Amino acid sequence: MHAFYTDEFVLPLPEGHRFPMQKYRMLRDKVSQNLNGINLLKPNPATRDQLLLAHSPVYIDQVFRGKLSPAQQKEIGFPWSVEMVERSIRSVGATVDGVFSLIEVESKHQSHHKPHHKAAVNLAGGTHHAMQHTGSGFCVFNDTVVAARVLQQLKPQAKVLVIDLDVHQGDGTAAITQGDHSIFTLSLHGHHNYPFVKQNSDLDVALPDGTGDEDYLLQLENALSRTEQCFPADFVFYLAGMDVHQNDRLGRLCLTDSGIEERDNMVFSWLSKMHLPVVMSMAGGYFKDLDHLTDLQCASIGRLLRFSVS
Repeated sequence: MHAFYTDEFVLPLPEGHRFPMQKYRMLRDKVSQNLNGINLLKPNPATRDQLLLAHSPVYIDQVFRGKLSPAQQKEIGFPWSVEMVERSIRSVGATVDGVFSLIEVESKHQSHHKPHHKAAVNLAGGTHHAMQHTGSGFCVFNDTVVAARVLQQLKPQAKVLVIDLDVHQGDGTAAITQGDHSIFTLSLHGHHNYPFVKQNSDLDVALPDGTGDEDYLLQLENALSRTEQCFPADFVFYLAGMDVHQNDRLGRLCLTDSGIEERDNMVFSWLSKMHLPVVMSMAGGYFKDLDHLTDLQCASIGRLLRFSVS
């Protein structure tokens, strides 16, 4: 299974900044050391033409040329720098390259009636708050929408499902794809959490503060069943945010380690039943204990690896 990582994911930030950048390198090290069968690759940067599939040319040029206003930079949460631009286009490129890797695998098995189960992972990504004209919430460009539309350039009839299980609603993804019936957005998220002005996903499940394993998993099972009934997906993007965990600083939900495991197993079992390929991104995770966070992320990637060869 291909996994995409580059040291450019780790953006130099001012001292005291609250975003835990070091988690990406820690995760890379754990994946390299603990998971056999992972092919770790450096992603290509997303191109301007690819970014135009989700974002306005004015906004793209503002990012590339360092013309973001102070207010825009504050909304994104990162100060502008050349490194910020590189990180952003590599993060999108990792999800795009995940798509390319699965299309390549599918072509090798095209003689089969059903394509082999297959998966790829971006060790960053899940930048679902980025809108068409602006960034937000630590998200500059929307990797999921760009990658979905790159896929649809290759397979024009493809129906794309976004399963967004980050604790924060995928508002940017929902807004950019509003009215696009070829992309279905499913978001399970904290009702009272950021963003405080929600967008309309195709299926939103807003959860109260303190939701634990049992209630969360019942809601997820129901959401997958409802999605199956109304949307004939061909391809899936899974945002496996760990910020639903009870130890997350920004989460406000109460999933345990075992709840996270059951969440992933439910998603991967459903994908297996539906014979759907998936690109997974890591999305949010803001633990004080980054060792615990990256252990959970590495275990999630291990479950994806087992799904990919099942």
